[in-house]
Amino acid sequence: MSGNSIRDTFFEECEELLEALVEGLSQMEESPGDTEVVNAVFRAVHSIKGGAGAFGLDELVNFAHTFETVMDKVRGNEIVVTGDLMALFHRSGDHLSDLVVAARDETVANQETEAGLIKELEGHLGPDHAEEEFSFDALTLDFDADSSAAIVIDDLEGSQAQDHEAERRFGIAFTPTRALYENGHEPLLLFDALAELGTLSVEMNMAQLPDFDAFDPAEPCISWTLDLLTQETETTLHEVFEFVEGLCVIDISVTEVPAHTQVEPADGELAPPAFDPPEETPMPDATSADSVPDPAQAEETASPGTGPAASVAGKEPRGPKATLRVDLDRVDRLINTVGELIINQAMISQRIEELDLPTVAHLTNELEAYKLLARDIQEGVMAIRAQPVKPLFQRMSRIVREASDATGKKARLVTVGDSTEVDKTVIERLADPLTHMVRNAVDHGLEKSEIRAAAGKDRMGTIRLSAAHRSGSVFIEIADDGAGLNRERILEKAIEKNLVPADAELSEPEIDNLLFLPGFSTAGTVSSLSGRGVGMDVVKNAVQALGGRVSIASQPGKGTTFTIILPLTLAVMDGFVISVSDQTMVIPISSILETIRPKPKDIHVIGTDSHVVSVRGSYVPIVDVAENLGLGKIRSDKEVGILLLVSTETQGLTALRVSAIHDQRQVVIKSLESNYAAIPGVSAATILGDGKIALILDPEELIKLAQPSASDQIAQHARMELRHA
Repeated sequence: MSGNSIRDTFFEECEELLEALVEGLSQMEESPGDTEVVNAVFRAVHSIKGGAGAFGLDELVNFAHTFETVMDKVRGNEIVVTGDLMALFHRSGDHLSDLVVAARDETVANQETEAGLIKELEGHLGPDHAEEEFSFDALTLDFDADSSAAIVIDDLEGSQAQDHEAERRFGIAFTPTRALYENGHEPLLLFDALAELGTLSVEMNMAQLPDFDAFDPAEPCISWTLDLLTQETETTLHEVFEFVEGLCVIDISVTEVPAHTQVEPADGELAPPAFDPPEETPMPDATSADSVPDPAQAEETASPGTGPAASVAGKEPRGPKATLRVDLDRVDRLINTVGELIINQAMISQRIEELDLPTVAHLTNELEAYKLLARDIQEGVMAIRAQPVKPLFQRMSRIVREASDATGKKARLVTVGDSTEVDKTVIERLADPLTHMVRNAVDHGLEKSEIRAAAGKDRMGTIRLSAAHRSGSVFIEIADDGAGLNRERILEKAIEKNLVPADAELSEPEIDNLLFLPGFSTAGTVSSLSGRGVGMDVVKNAVQALGGRVSIASQPGKGTTFTIILPLTLAVMDGFVISVSDQTMVIPISSILETIRPKPKDIHVIGTDSHVVSVRGSYVPIVDVAENLGLGKIRSDKEVGILLLVSTETQGLTALRVSAIHDQRQVVIKSLESNYAAIPGVSAATILGDGKIALILDPEELIKLAQPSASDQIAQHARMELRHA
């Protein structure tokens, strides 16, 4: 593995560690006394520091060291966790993330911010705190005639204070494999972590070191025997080695040591081992690549009763599931190939139908098996791209904090359903619009603390971010418990900016949708967060580019909810193949509640050319798809065709009138905007089995094209019914 590959792997692991850090800090706020949570946060910071040290990223190492030192004081109950300290930890976590990005991109993070945070962190360490760094200066090497070296590592932060209280002495036989070094790990960093747990003595075993001519730098030839005196449990010891499980052979033995019998080693001397060292594991022959232990077989190559740290004492191996990092371009190519497979399957089905062969059960069964296999492959490939929205939601906690500081408002972020999985592309392209919406929720949605208190609300506002799968779509909601939309102010601003006529009479949903007009803003002044008239229109365009839509719901005094509705996948969907006038089109099955073939008596005329259909005692407006797409009316009023009952966020139940329904099938989604241009009422296109292109309809947009609005039609019909009554 090249140096660049190892470096890339480090930064990929940093992303996971930073996610764990954000999650841990959130849990600390809820349970500040939970030692496991505190330890998890400490380990995340410490692991980033350790990896950064291996690459000489001094700025990252120094800040992480100060951060983890304060966390260590919290672990030792020397510092009480307060609200102010948690706020400092959150900001420190944000800056640690910035430093990781800066190191990855070889840029410079905000040094003024860093200096301020370090000063605040050190303020919690007391006047006697001295900056301490673990380095090679802390090691003393003493080579003897047996070609082994003794290394003494002193615990820099309190080994002397712990020696008289330690209750356990651990003996550790540590033998790295080639894979450990290829993955960028450094034994010295592991010893550093062990040294922080108590008093550590390390003996380097160099008996397997080959002659100079036979030396291969890529082959490991050194093992270590370590003696650790500590109060920590065996579980804590395993946590030190959890990142190198399977990459080394390790054996741990433990001896309980009464406090009054402990002996402190003299300077420069090793403490006598309080355990019988296990039989030394033979080292691989450095001259043969075939003799390198397989990490997966590490447990089998150890002596009886030994194995990786996670399997000591008969315990099952711990740690995350095995994962494989794959270049996203490769996954995209695989998805495109699966799309072509589905198109090919549709074409074969079409050709077989055109042959008009006599019914052959075997051929039909094989074709159905082919369809099912293609679907299984498609679902499996799409699952590779699926990722939980948790990292995206975690990023928003920082946005809430920064927006709160900028506006002087108090706000908290609550997340729901962050395990919901979404296509990776959706997550990446949602980051910017979601950031803007969360900022808007704090800036425009929430009131000042004193205003909230006067209204009987909690002084701290709440931004609720949720995700869920519903009816084959992904619903993401950004809700605040603020004052709600000021619709009078919105309409006034829209008229002032000549976005709507002065005499316009708009419904509440229509006023709400003015927020998405280009250049619209209700902010009186330009700030770092808003007021430039660039924002919600960009949000809407970004969501529409993903094949989704945005809706708004608001109640005065209770808050506002923005709902983003996205397709579950950007590649393949189930749809009905329908006829609209003389055109073949597709409509997503997920949006259809039921199909209706109404009787003429169920159809009622409103005004001159609008219709509603009676469905189980309720009146549902009818939208003529062909007419709204400029293809002319489908049929006469007496021949209504087929109605597709759909439910939309803005208009509720609506019936779409089409000419016929032909088939249900999987279709491959092709973007219109990237290949042609956006078409109102159409979300994308696909290729059918006969090779023809069919447009994929967007029910929500189709209904918006209809005038008057569906709600107005129902209200008008209800008034007519009252008059007749």
